Amino acid sequence: MAVRAPASQGDASAERYLFVDRNQVGNPASQADWTAKRLVWVPSERHGFEAAGLREEREDEMLVELAENGRQVLVAKDDIQKMNPPKFTKVEDMAELTCLNEASVLHNLKDRYYSGLIYTYSGLFCVVINPYKNLPIYTEQIVEMYRGKKRHEMPPHIYAISEAAYRSMLQDREDQSILCTGESGAGKTENTKKVIQYLAHVASSHKARKDHNVPGELERQLLQANPILEAFGNAKTVKNDNSSRFGKFIRINFDVAGYIVGANIETYLLEKSRAIRQAKDERTFHIFYQLLVGAGEHMKADLLLEPFNQYRFLSNGYLPIPGQQDKEIFQETMESMRIMGFSHEEIHCMLRMVSAVLQFGNISFRKERNTDQASMPDNTAAQKLCHLLGMNVTEFTRAILTPRIKVGRDYVQKAQTKEQADFAVEALAKATYERLFRWLVHRINRALDRTKRQGASFIGILDIAGFEIFQLNSFEQLCINYTNEKLQQLFNHTM
Repeated sequence: MAVRAPASQGDASAERYLFVDRNQVGNPASQADWTAKRLVWVPSERHGFEAAGLREEREDEMLVELAENGRQVLVAKDDIQKMNPPKFTKVEDMAELTCLNEASVLHNLKDRYYSGLIYTYSGLFCVVINPYKNLPIYTEQIVEMYRGKKRHEMPPHIYAISEAAYRSMLQDREDQSILCTGESGAGKTENTKKVIQYLAHVASSHKARKDHNVPGELERQLLQANPILEAFGNAKTVKNDNSSRFGKFIRINFDVAGYIVGANIETYLLEKSRAIRQAKDERTFHIFYQLLVGAGEHMKADLLLEPFNQYRFLSNGYLPIPGQQDKEIFQETMESMRIMGFSHEEIHCMLRMVSAVLQFGNISFRKERNTDQASMPDNTAAQKLCHLLGMNVTEFTRAILTPRIKVGRDYVQKAQTKEQADFAVEALAKATYERLFRWLVHRINRALDRTKRQGASFIGILDIAGFEIFQLNSFEQLCINYTNEKLQQLFNHTM
């Protein structure tokens, strides 16, 4: 059990979100009530499980009295789960529970959550429940509280997990990995950021050590990689306003002394179909909205940007996220790129690509009257697209409508139908966006891995893509969910 140290004024507000108030736990009256009523858990449609006192035993059933309203009901013996004594109320590690069952685990998590305690251990795991608000438990003072402490000396926290991984890496000279898993909106990406924040603070490179409060340039860049990746790889879904639509493995390299010497990010399964269509009440990737809202008049003219309702690929038009300003976040994304060392030319070319992906959707084809062949009556969108991509519009149009295919040794031109031309344009838009995203990750890695030498050891953080079940599930979502299941099985097997 973590022991509360004397708190300063600033830490007092944070402590109520970390430490259990032991004065309210395990009082004798609760213990007597638990013993006298022989309290157990029984299934409940409304709450999942609810407390009840045993009254009498029958063959395969038990007569119980519900604690909430005093009603007596018959429950099958197999459906009854034992309740832990009150001394285990709000326990920090659920592995300590005398009766380890589903009802007790859920009750303990719920009890702690309603007291403002979002972190709970379950053996080697740390279970986090998203509070959907900012808590004051991620400050530098809290980082210092966990620094150098063993896990049992402090209350549950993502910092304690990060500290354990860091110490194990230094002491055992073994690489470590942290897996953030859960459904969409559980808080995986936010906790991944907290792990990076903690490691960037406790393992700052030598130059930054002179002033503890100022992180070195590498650490700053490591923290800025997330906002850039979120702009290009995250989107609003029905369940989550900032859902990662890709998975990532962040590898932070350390030297023998335990200082950060570089980092590398690997991504997988970008949900690129989101760039061309979105379900009701969902958005495409954040960068599209940030650019259209945040670009100045000069940039709008340069990138040939149009109003939201002019783009076919923005299925739901402009869909703002409550409490977020796309215009301000666009400036933050641009600032993160500058900190990362992106040149003005690189940023400009990336934004041209984003505008080009939207223009792909505005190219429309028509079926010729007497044949199935497709034609492009108006090539305005194609001209804009080719201007952005630096291509010849005639050659592009010919490649879409009458592509050359190899037959034997010769090349012949094959006329495309309207459906084939539509598919070709959508496929090109998805491929362009995916290439842009891959280039972006490669460019971030180039900035983060400046030493060009392998670190002595690394800590890996796997932030999986959100597990979601939509009304209409794309093939990509099937791949994401299947991969998550496989990762979870591997993790369970390894643990």
